[in-house]
Amino acid sequence: MEEIMNRAQVLIEAIPYIRAFHGKTFVIKYGGHAMCDPELKQSVMLDITLLKYLGLNPILVHGGGPEITEMLGKIGKKSIRLHGQRVTDRETMDVVNMVLAGKINKELVTMLNHFGVKAAGLSGQDGGLLIAAKKKMPGGEDLGFVGEVEHVNPELLHTLLAKGYIPVVATVGVGVEGEIYNINADTVAGELAAALQAEKLIILTDVEGIYEDPADSSTLISKLKIAKALEMIEDGRIDSGMIPKVQACIYALRHGVSRTHIIDGRRPHSLLLEVLTDKGIGSMVVE
Repeated sequence: MEEIMNRAQVLIEAIPYIRAFHGKTFVIKYGGHAMCDPELKQSVMLDITLLKYLGLNPILVHGGGPEITEMLGKIGKKSIRLHGQRVTDRETMDVVNMVLAGKINKELVTMLNHFGVKAAGLSGQDGGLLIAAKKKMPGGEDLGFVGEVEHVNPELLHTLLAKGYIPVVATVGVGVEGEIYNINADTVAGELAAALQAEKLIILTDVEGIYEDPADSSTLISKLKIAKALEMIEDGRIDSGMIPKVQACIYALRHGVSRTHIIDGRRPHSLLLEVLTDKGIGSMVVE
């Protein structure tokens, strides 16, 4: 009986959040270990399904770095990285497009459809969603077909949301001459959240959140302002793959998104814990 009462309490606790977020758009960036573990993948898809049934409008943005690396290995091509980014020649870009917009995207769409919601897969090429340009590096290095977002055309996303679909977006953009670019998924999520004036941007990653001391997991920061985040990037406490995540949060906040969160995607049902409970989890970056 006590277990049943606890479950009822959880549902009651969620009521104000369901009411506040009904009809609101959430951009969820999905990546890291949660994409590689079948049980975690199912957990994330179930969370998104429930959020949709509760009246929210989730948009799923996904990467796929490990699977791209695996596929490149199968064809005998070595992955080369520069400043933490994959150097993407034309052959590598073909593999990126195939894995992201083909294999991974359709797997996620199929799972969501199986759980009873309507999902539609697309990439930045569809409807000119993500207009991109070649990324310029400060040192002048050439990363090949690595791009950055120049412009977002959210019309297709608005159409899908209006029809009750969950858009699932692969982070491949298109240039003005029709060339295809590989774009960082955190960056794309921040850009889409800003273009849609989303209520929340939620980034799933492989750590609990942002630490005051990166070497001490007990120093998790539950809430920090933009100025503090920028200071931590400057002094190196936020580094490597966490930088684009935090930068995406900052960009989204400065362009009208209400709240941004970095949470642990390795924790089952972390999305529901963040969205529908009093305490939440992870780190929230605020204006």
